[in-house]
Amino acid sequence: MATTKMIASLMGPTLLAIGIAMLVNARHFPEMAKQIGDDPGLIFVSGILLLVAGLAIVRVHNVWSGGWRVVVTVLGWLAVISGILRMLLPFWAASIASSLGQSSTPIIIGALVPSFVGAFLSYKAFTTD
Repeated sequence: MATTKMIASLMGPTLLAIGIAMLVNARHFPEMAKQIGDDPGLIFVSGILLLVAGLAIVRVHNVWSGGWRVVVTVLGWLAVISGILRMLLPFWAASIASSLGQSSTPIIIGALVPSFVGAFLSYKAFTTD
């Protein structure tokens, strides 16, 4: 449980900050999405970072039972898969970023999901069981 809480204490506030920052900067996201879509190299590098982070998580926390602890494992595996996809298909990922960034609905959903997951993980990480 200590490992779960340690990882959640890192992931929770990070995801919460990402979600809030996305909401605060939502009106600038179409421009940022266009820039990301024009730079597959950035997508590739972000894939490397996601792969390393995801592997670090699943190496120490590949737990598939225990209630909320599974969320940490699932996020680790999502990072691994996302990192590999970004590395193998950077131009495809760039086109997705460009198209999704032009509408406000995916931006808002893309901000609310990490906000809620981050708030949940933060709560679990910083409260006693």
